[in-house]
Amino acid sequence: MIVMRSLRLFLPVVALVTALGLFLGLGFIAFQIGGGGSPSGYGICDTDVGFGLGRGGRAGTTLADLSDEQRANAATIIGVAQEMGAPPRAWLIALATAMQESTLRNIHYGDRDSLGLFQQRPSQGWGTPAQVTDPIYSTRIFLDRLLDVPGWQALSVTVAAQTVQRSAFPDAYAKWEGLAAQLVHQLADVAAIPDRCGPPTATLPPGAAGAAIGFALRELGKPYVWGATGPNTYDCSGLMLRAFQTAGIELPRVSRDQFYAGGHVPVEQAQAGDLLFYATDPSDPATIHHVTLYMGNGQMVEAPYSGESVRVRPVPWDYHELVPLATRPGTTPNAA
Repeated sequence: MIVMRSLRLFLPVVALVTALGLFLGLGFIAFQIGGGGSPSGYGICDTDVGFGLGRGGRAGTTLADLSDEQRANAATIIGVAQEMGAPPRAWLIALATAMQESTLRNIHYGDRDSLGLFQQRPSQGWGTPAQVTDPIYSTRIFLDRLLDVPGWQALSVTVAAQTVQRSAFPDAYAKWEGLAAQLVHQLADVAAIPDRCGPPTATLPPGAAGAAIGFALRELGKPYVWGATGPNTYDCSGLMLRAFQTAGIELPRVSRDQFYAGGHVPVEQAQAGDLLFYATDPSDPATIHHVTLYMGNGQMVEAPYSGESVRVRPVPWDYHELVPLATRPGTTPNAA
């Protein structure tokens, strides 16, 4: 964990507000936000975010515009995250989320039963009204759920926040990334945004596999609809079809045919970018009914079934319907 000179004044968390005045006069490094565009899950950057020095957020709010209350709540979020051992990337996502949901104010009202900094809903299992309006509790439960998202550090702010929050406005979080980075830098003297953006090589492989996985990650949260091939809804094979088209590889439309669209390898030898299949009878490809995209590290991305959305989850290696052969698109059929 990075040692943070400024943040020491804020721990334990109950001392955060009293120490706030120490930060009000500090300078900061600002991150420039660029023009429009849809948010991306490719790597950790949003397509409408550029980085440089000198200006504040695209949403028109800078550190100078924040009230003492907003800064105190930002410091609380960072303090809780640091106490939990969460990395700076998580602080940034939490700050951007709270800015979008409540403008960093601990409000006691919201849409339906939404309350608090993160507008968490007691009816949806976030806690009691008293808990979700406690900044320490609400930050902790947000981070607990964020850290449980497989591959969350490789996701853009928008996709990571939306995976946790299920917002009605999923594209809105990205505009606060610059301001969140300013807060992390000022309050903790930590840079939360890398110098360069792009897919992290430890998460996304190069070439077609990385392009296909990157596309699928950008579609997280979009609903499953049988027979859909995008751009707003997908079924399992429709998501694979569009993902590999982005990578320059044409797949057949349905999962049973996609099984034959490349060389086969045992599932235990699957690599990132391979297709995994479920079948009623795993020994008979004619019974295949589902396809997913393997991301490596035991994780896969899929459009699962009606009522669910495109998601990342662990591969169920012991699932009785998992076909024992994976398909590697772009290679010769029946060859590794």
